[in-house]
Amino acid sequence: MEFDVVQGDIAAQEADALVNAAGTSLRMGSGVAGALRRGAGEGINEEAMSKGPVDLGDVTVTDAYDLAAEYVIHAAAMAHYGDGKATEESIRDATRNALERADELGCESLVIPALGCGVAGFDLAEGARIIAETIADYEPETLADVRFITYSDDEYATIRDVATAVES
Repeated sequence: MEFDVVQGDIAAQEADALVNAAGTSLRMGSGVAGALRRGAGEGINEEAMSKGPVDLGDVTVTDAYDLAAEYVIHAAAMAHYGDGKATEESIRDATRNALERADELGCESLVIPALGCGVAGFDLAEGARIIAETIADYEPETLADVRFITYSDDEYATIRDVATAVES
């Protein structure tokens, strides 16, 4: 499956579904989760937390509230308890499960961040490779527009380079 690497604020993206880089508690704190919470309004955090906790690698779905999307898919690539770190397996599982859930919901477009690579501390280049490979290997049912998003210039260059290597 082809996908694009984009730079910007995930909360400003228009898509059928946006993916939140969640922890297992589903509490929306900082980073991607904080940006989505600020854009959507506090109701999203309350709804997300009412559906948790979830297992590492699992996803759950909430309404997108005031965001330009139908759904937010909360992908738990890191634990909120204990060490709070992401693993290769948790990033791969969370990415695959987010793609599958988007298809189950009939989504055509999805925006996904670098799951597990922010506060969870996983190496950005390695995490981007895992996510890019998982997206590239995925056989979509309805998804046609997948955007791998990052906020900063440095992260964009890294993710773009990794994604280009994976797609070659």
